[in-house]
Amino acid sequence: MEVVILQDPGMQARLAADAIEQLIARRPQAVLGLATGSSPLGVYDELAARHASGQLSLRQAQAFLLDEYVGLPPGHPCAYRTVIEVELVRRVDLDPAAVRGPQGGREDLVAAGRDYEQAIRAAGGVDLQLLGIGTDGHLAFNEPGSSLTSRTRVKTLTARTRQDNSRFFPPGEAVPRHVLTQGLGTIGEARHLVLLATGESKAEAVAAAVEGPLSARCPASVLQLHPHATVLLDEAAASRLGLADYYRECFDGKPPWQRL
Repeated sequence: MEVVILQDPGMQARLAADAIEQLIARRPQAVLGLATGSSPLGVYDELAARHASGQLSLRQAQAFLLDEYVGLPPGHPCAYRTVIEVELVRRVDLDPAAVRGPQGGREDLVAAGRDYEQAIRAAGGVDLQLLGIGTDGHLAFNEPGSSLTSRTRVKTLTARTRQDNSRFFPPGEAVPRHVLTQGLGTIGEARHLVLLATGESKAEAVAAAVEGPLSARCPASVLQLHPHATVLLDEAAASRLGLADYYRECFDGKPPWQRL
C-alpha cells in the first residue's frame, strides 16, 4: 500500500487523474471503477478539464459503479447512476452505454448481484477503481461487519451512514435503508485501487484502514491485502497516522519513473 500525504488538496485529484490518463494511454479500452460521494468529485473535475483541452479521451473506455440505492426510481437525482452521469459522463466522451451500475430497482436483487458480477468478469475486470472511505471505515457500502470476501449483494445501511449521506438528499426525503453494492472481494479484484480521503472526520477511519488490524470492523482495512493500493490523503485525514513521516519520506524519495 502506498500512502501519499499532500498539503494541496487539488494534488489528490491531479494524481488520481494522472493515473487514469496514464492507464488510458496504455490501454484505451480500460475498465474504470467509479465511485460517488464527495471524495472523487475533484477527480471528475480534473478529467473533464483534460477532456475539454483535448488531452484525454475516454471514448473507448468502460466503467462500473460501486453501488446503488435500492428502490429509487430511474432518474432520481440521488441515484448513483444519475449522479455519475451529471458529474462525469456528460462532461467527457465516455459512452453512456458503456457505464453500468448495480440494478437497485430490480425485483430479484440476488440475481441482480450475480448478473453484475458476471458483467464485470465479462468486461475483463476493473483496471483502476476509485474509492472513498466512510467515517466508520466502510468501503463502497460494505458496512462494518462485512465479509472481507463478499461479492455484490444487498446491504443494510447503518444509521451513521444514512445520516452522513442525508446531505445529498432534498430536505425531508429519507435516505434509503438498503443498497446493492460491490463486495469487498469484488473490489479487491480490481488491478489498482485508488482511495481518496480528506478532512479530520475521516482521520480515525483512515488510521484504522491503513495501520490498524485487518478486520471486518473496518472494511477498508482490506486494502492492506491488495498488491497495488494507493491512498491519497490531505493533512487532516492523515492526522492520526503513526507513520505519517515515513509515508512523506517515501513519496518525496520516489523514483521519477515509478507511477502511482
